[in-house]
Amino acid sequence: MTPPPQPLTQVVLKVHSRCDLACDHCYVYEHADTGWRSRPRVIGDAVLAGAAERIGEHAAAHGLTVVRVVLHGGEPLLAGPAVIRRAAELLRAALPEVCDLDLRLHTNGVRLDREHCELFDELGIRVGLSLDGDRTANDRHRRFADGRSSHSRVLRAVGLLREPRFRHLYAGLLCTVDVANDPVAVHRALAELEPPAVDFLLPHATWERPPRRPAGAGATPYADWLLAVHARWEADGRPFAVRTFDSVHRTLSGLPGLSEALGLEPVDLVVVETDGTYEQADSLRTAYDGAPATGMDVFRHSLDDVARHPGTAARQSGLAGLNATCRACPVVRSCGGGLYAHRYRDGSFDHPSVYCADLRALIDGLADRAGGVRRPAPPVNVAGPELTDEQLGELAAGLGGPDTVRALARSQLALTRAMLAAVHGSSGLARSAAWELLTELDAAEPAAVDTVLAHPYVRAWAARRLAGDPGAGLGPLAELAASAAVLAGRGDAVAVPVQDGVLHLPTLGRSVLGVGVREVRVTGGRTGWTARADDGTLTGPGDPRWQPVRRIGLTGGRTLALEDVDPQRAVHRWPLADRLDDAEYARWTRDLTDAADLLDRDLPEYAAGLWAGLSTVTPLRPRPDRHDVSSAARQAFGAVGIARPRTAPTLALLLAHEFQHVKLGAVLDRWELYDRADTRLFEPFNLSPRPIGSLFQAVYAHLAVTAFWGTRARTDPSAQPRFTHWRALTDEAVDLLATSGALTPLGHRFATGARHSVDAWLRITA
Repeated sequence: MTPPPQPLTQVVLKVHSRCDLACDHCYVYEHADTGWRSRPRVIGDAVLAGAAERIGEHAAAHGLTVVRVVLHGGEPLLAGPAVIRRAAELLRAALPEVCDLDLRLHTNGVRLDREHCELFDELGIRVGLSLDGDRTANDRHRRFADGRSSHSRVLRAVGLLREPRFRHLYAGLLCTVDVANDPVAVHRALAELEPPAVDFLLPHATWERPPRRPAGAGATPYADWLLAVHARWEADGRPFAVRTFDSVHRTLSGLPGLSEALGLEPVDLVVVETDGTYEQADSLRTAYDGAPATGMDVFRHSLDDVARHPGTAARQSGLAGLNATCRACPVVRSCGGGLYAHRYRDGSFDHPSVYCADLRALIDGLADRAGGVRRPAPPVNVAGPELTDEQLGELAAGLGGPDTVRALARSQLALTRAMLAAVHGSSGLARSAAWELLTELDAAEPAAVDTVLAHPYVRAWAARRLAGDPGAGLGPLAELAASAAVLAGRGDAVAVPVQDGVLHLPTLGRSVLGVGVREVRVTGGRTGWTARADDGTLTGPGDPRWQPVRRIGLTGGRTLALEDVDPQRAVHRWPLADRLDDAEYARWTRDLTDAADLLDRDLPEYAAGLWAGLSTVTPLRPRPDRHDVSSAARQAFGAVGIARPRTAPTLALLLAHEFQHVKLGAVLDRWELYDRADTRLFEPFNLSPRPIGSLFQAVYAHLAVTAFWGTRARTDPSAQPRFTHWRALTDEAVDLLATSGALTPLGHRFATGARHSVDAWLRITA
């Protein structure tokens, strides 16, 4: 039986096929491939719709929880705001409910203006820019066709993204290495722009078109250049994430790499051109004319078809796909043979990289600086407390009392701790003051550490970091240590890096200090805490710049955090609301209080567990059409994202619905309920086809929806049609789940529990 293809989770969507710069090192227009000449300048609506449909069906078929789409070119801003808006809307509409869209745009920056930033803020699009360093370095290659400099315009674009209103859009910088440039000067110029991440790219080259190697520069000039940057980067305290360095550190520790250019992980990227044709990675354009072509398009072929293409398969074959020289190399698991395109010679890619010597020198150099090749951290017991058979029975029925949900929460906390240990173990830091303080506090003040680590978005950050997100830097480790120290009240002083002028302390709040501040020293004591910035100013609870996490008191002494400041909360599949003003905060307080009382009265069997596990509500931005928006994130136990609806009953329904996803996600972290290799699609609730995991989520969430409308229908005749509607659809979906043939024994128990819950409602007549 042929195994299913590896899913493609990253899509480069070309929205414009021309560029307003004439960079002489560009692999699209200046290398061997000339396919761009015959393509439409701007992507058409039919291509956008077809691409979105293919991406959506691929996400459903493979049960993907996130898909990254990069709007690219050419220069994507040439496509215009209407095309960009249309792309974002179609992509979001096409993805399954449980799959998030990580939407980005990569630009040369010369056209980026405030109107674009407003649009990207509205659509939730993060922006990366190309910049090769200071003006001298940048203008060696990145110029207009008439020779004019692009540098000042790019700096203006970065300045916009550094403004407090838009800083969350700033994804980072891409810098192409030129060994003629001073590496320390390049690092300094980039660091001054405070990027969250920098990606240093080797210029695309092959054995037939080798990279420039200046006379007298030594045998490995590119490794020497990158190691000089690394030394400055380390000396400056790692001011931003660098995917190349982080990838090597991870692979030396036995973890997956972060880049197609390093490591042995399967390539999961595809390009969609403006005419709808699928292509392999753009870097292949440097090999020969037509090298990226697949002969496929969005109108006739699925992404699974592309994944089965021989060229894609060759880039997914890991160690087995490398030549004998590479397979025998001691650093092959870090190098991975280098970028596929860089191996081209004499009509074949079955060669070492043209940068082979540089890659070996770079990896050996980084390993030496990290104290030799480090091994993975020892395994951590992440099982947490065992659940009794009775508690599993509660969960199987869609319920779960307070003790059961608290046991799930403890299990999730254990998993977060293990993930943080893996983050530190893969960070390349021989010593970390923040980690050492966290370890010390965990022994002396474990309750303070537990309080901070139980914050939902701590795990969300750790998951992004372990997945290789270049924007997930190590600064949050210091933030966690500082928050735990403040809660412990011992008087520890912690140096916390400031990102984009904002100091953030998880569970406590943030202080907006301005882009000139790089670091703050936080000191907590029994009588309070203060933070001194490197510009000499003080901040803390009494500072008007301080924005605390606000907590809403509910009946029975319960509280919910209304989280509108944590930068890690952007894991929900809809754009976030900004910091709430006092009037909107008052409306949230009123509606959450009313919704809580309604849940206690009308849905007590669900509410009891919900209040034991729900700690955080994250406001989302309302949809322009005012349709309800809500979301649960698998890596953020205890949190739900909601755009405040028009009525408190609707808010109650959304809370119950999303917390079902939260509970089931925690169950799936510990137990297998279905065969994850099953690729069949199912159609519950008359919705788009979805895989078995998505079907399970739909059934579990709508047990609460059915109960909500059933209880309301007892006293409100206007609720009867909705109760009848959701009861029938949930009944149908439970049958579909139970007869799917994809369930484990425990999964069958959950399907049986769902059947008993629905049967109780089926016995009720109008």
